[in-house]
Amino acid sequence: MLLNRSLILSRLGCHRMSNNYYGLAWVASTALFMQTLDATILNTALPSIAADLQESPLEMQLAVISYALTVALLIPLSGWLADRFGTLVVFRAAIALFTLGSICCSFAGDLNSLVAFRVLQGAGGALMMPVARLSIIKSVPRHEVLSVWNMMVMAGLIGPIMGPVLGGWLVTYASWHWIFLMNIPIGIVGFWLCGRYMPNLTGKRFRLDWLGFLLFGGALASVTLGLDMIGSRTFSLWSAIVVLLLGMLLFVGYYHYARHVSQPLLGFSLFQYRTFNIGTQVNLVLRLCGSGAPFLLPLMLQVAYGYPADVAGWMLMPIALSSILCKPMIRSWLNRFGYKKALIAATILLCASLVCFGLMQPSWSLCWLLPPLVLYGCAMSLLFTATNTLTISEFSEENNSEGSTLLSVTQQVGLGLGIAFAAVVLNIYRTLLAPDAVAQAFSYTFFTVAAIGILQIIVLLKLQAHDGENMSRREG
Repeated sequence: MLLNRSLILSRLGCHRMSNNYYGLAWVASTALFMQTLDATILNTALPSIAADLQESPLEMQLAVISYALTVALLIPLSGWLADRFGTLVVFRAAIALFTLGSICCSFAGDLNSLVAFRVLQGAGGALMMPVARLSIIKSVPRHEVLSVWNMMVMAGLIGPIMGPVLGGWLVTYASWHWIFLMNIPIGIVGFWLCGRYMPNLTGKRFRLDWLGFLLFGGALASVTLGLDMIGSRTFSLWSAIVVLLLGMLLFVGYYHYARHVSQPLLGFSLFQYRTFNIGTQVNLVLRLCGSGAPFLLPLMLQVAYGYPADVAGWMLMPIALSSILCKPMIRSWLNRFGYKKALIAATILLCASLVCFGLMQPSWSLCWLLPPLVLYGCAMSLLFTATNTLTISEFSEENNSEGSTLLSVTQQVGLGLGIAFAAVVLNIYRTLLAPDAVAQAFSYTFFTVAAIGILQIIVLLKLQAHDGENMSRREG
């Protein structure tokens, strides 16, 4: 009897422990949902925000870019802060910063203040997911990690579906301020959940590379500002080129500095792995080629074609839905065709979808836009999944942490630069064409961005036919 009672208590204890792990998954899910929702909800609202702030809707890209690049800059700090102060303390601070930044964004009176508050928001966003992932890796047993991870990812997939639709609806029937204010209740729930389920785990302290942080941060800021100045009509071309060159010099300076210190902010030792080297290049080029579309499409539909924000939001939903629906088939595609062929084919399909966006005319029915939207979503889903897994395919266990950080930074830098590049190209065509040829400027921009796919194919040709096979075997 005593043995049975002990067995029952033991099983109940295991069940409680499992519930705690799922509670931690809810914490991570809340953070990922906040981030993915915020990343997609703003695009459809930009014209309305621009009208309220008395800015051109075609020069609002810095409100999006500033967030992405702040996340890229501060991701390397997340591990250092968590090891020093504890995962719970840093995660609570991150949610508080993100929520405070959201509140401040809703009260922004001009573009400069909006950008500043988006940087504050990005500071919180940069710390949320890395710290949540670190807490899961450290505290959840390996046999439970996959279930916890899947639950977290599903919440992350809901954000891109809801974001454009919700953003368009709020702008049309309420006001743009609510796209930021709605983060308050989500933040409160996340703050409560982390206090209930997240342990305050610390780690071995290490010295932070502050000089590297300043060099890398200065390079990111200068390149972003330089690109924005080129796209803007406020600054001269020469002043923009000077700022852009300064950023490139700082990048070169950081590269040489990082090669001669023992613990750099972001090291380059992983580039000795051929697939990591190629995968990182593809990640950057892919975002230059593909990341501008979700930024350009709602602007084109509203500014050039005259559709309301809610319609523009609904038109972005096929991208997220097709991306999710094709996920289960990606493994079989990679197993059947291999990474090299699958990535080249997906790049061609991506470029084809971008060309179709450019061929769109204001007089056409929006139904003609649905097939390329689905094609774009499927192609980007395959490219993201295949590129990310290929990039880490040669890693050993000790490389996982550094590789994950560098991959995350690359993705965020690429996202910011992709939007900046698309905005610069659009503004160049606006300058060259007649003032009323806005739709034509968007078309030429899509054609130009699609041409970047040629560069991506050139990079992918460096792959060998067997690259990534070990990842297929692990997944199978």
